[in-house]
Amino acid sequence: MVASQDPRAPVVLMLETLAVAVCYHAAGRLGLLRNLIVEGAVVSPIWPPTGVAVASLLFFGLRCWVGIALGALSVLMTLTSLRWSSLGVLAGSTAAPVCGYLLLRRVGFRSDLARLRDGLALVFLCALGAMLISSSVGSGLLVATSDLPGHDFWTVWLAWWVGDAMGVLIVTPLLLLVHRARPAMRWSRSVEAVVLAVVAGCSVPLATHGPLSLLFLVYPLLIWAALRFQLAGSMLCALFASVMATLAATDHVGSFDRLSSVGVMVKLQAFNGTMALTALLLSAVITEQRNTRRSVERACQELVEVLEHLTAGDTASNRAPRDEDGRQRDEDGRQRDEDGRQRDDDG
Repeated sequence: MVASQDPRAPVVLMLETLAVAVCYHAAGRLGLLRNLIVEGAVVSPIWPPTGVAVASLLFFGLRCWVGIALGALSVLMTLTSLRWSSLGVLAGSTAAPVCGYLLLRRVGFRSDLARLRDGLALVFLCALGAMLISSSVGSGLLVATSDLPGHDFWTVWLAWWVGDAMGVLIVTPLLLLVHRARPAMRWSRSVEAVVLAVVAGCSVPLATHGPLSLLFLVYPLLIWAALRFQLAGSMLCALFASVMATLAATDHVGSFDRLSSVGVMVKLQAFNGTMALTALLLSAVITEQRNTRRSVERACQELVEVLEHLTAGDTASNRAPRDEDGRQRDEDGRQRDEDGRQRDDDG
């Protein structure tokens, strides 16, 4: 008997494809709000569509690659007129997240990011590894079409690569967290979260927009957020700091004042990259250690329960023979009393 196909499957696939395309386009418009001009090329310090694409692949699988391609096409149409070279950029923008997803699936990636190996896989295989495809194809096509001088290739390539990688490092974990959202926190944790948000809201703008170079002040906040709130706290803190640093860099104020365009790009990308790596890997280590401790505690509790059960069984088995001996002695005593009374009656 041949199983009939679900008639709703094509409709569901179409809706998923449209949802991915719309989210990709919206993320692209958001990423274009602030950009840097590097050697005449427009680059985004954080390119959110790559994070949206990787998260969509983790949610829906390879079937959503069409939605990624449609979203990338719509973003290209807002930037420039379509040419044959645009097809190469479109192919690179689609192939990079797909290859990243395949690499993650190959190593058994888990979307809860509760293990250090999952954080390392997302960083080195997907963000830093797979995004080489889009940056290499895009920059190479700019040189091939004479839109970019050959001696500027590596500068634009680096900015493109880091921007795509930052989208994966910051946006993908946040989308995975939203997908696995938990109920509200306890009151004490909520108060601490509010305090952390207030401290971050006051110190991060000062660190990024102040006249002194105080970007290092962000890292204690990241450590605090990772220790107390794991991935959710650290990635939200990293996102806020990245946005504030990007605003300061594009306005050439604070720590990015009086720097060349290349200097601004290098300093901003170095700050965003190290901050995202710190937040992601530190929270993964802390979460893995806490899960290991809970597993050990559960194993110890189960061992205690087994020992208590065995001890109760031994006590019951030792008590039973003594009860039988006691009943036998009582019966023998009654038998002797009856024999004694019988002898008295006979006498």
